[in-house]
Amino acid sequence: MILINLWELFWGFFVANILGYGGGPASIPLTQEEIVNHYDWQTTEQFGDMLAVSNALPGPIATKIAAFIGYQEAGWLGVLVTTLATVAPSAIALIVLLKILNKYRNSPVVKGMTLLVQPVIAVMLLLLTYDMGFVSYENIGLLQSIGIAAIALLCITKLKLHPALVIVLAFAYGGLVLPHVMT
Repeated sequence: MILINLWELFWGFFVANILGYGGGPASIPLTQEEIVNHYDWQTTEQFGDMLAVSNALPGPIATKIAAFIGYQEAGWLGVLVTTLATVAPSAIALIVLLKILNKYRNSPVVKGMTLLVQPVIAVMLLLLTYDMGFVSYENIGLLQSIGIAAIALLCITKLKLHPALVIVLAFAYGGLVLPHVMT
């Protein structure tokens, strides 16, 4: 019986995520169909509550829903099964696409696509940086924002600190020093 339940958990989430083109938000209606209507793991009201809580937590929504249902139905083994079923379609697609791109990497079409994507990514990163900088400016002021950015740049480029460590240090500074400075 447990194997049947694990198989149903895997298959329900695998189908929802392989057909849910566009990621987590696009797969939610398919996931609801499997959870509520097909397998009766939850009612519509319970699904709505779970969706609200999942949206409030950080991270991808599809994996949070999968983990919740997996645990509810089969404990920690269920979490592993549903999370694997949720992540597997994207991982398989990524592996297949990378193999295709690698096979044709010397093709002028693939080279052109790669060259054209780079400026788009650069613009997106610049916009993200601008948005984050503006939020920082609004919350802690221009001098604090520029100071933190300058120190972070110095730590990464001159002191060769790992970016993750710089993030943790900035996080600690924000939690320990800024509340006292801002009051």
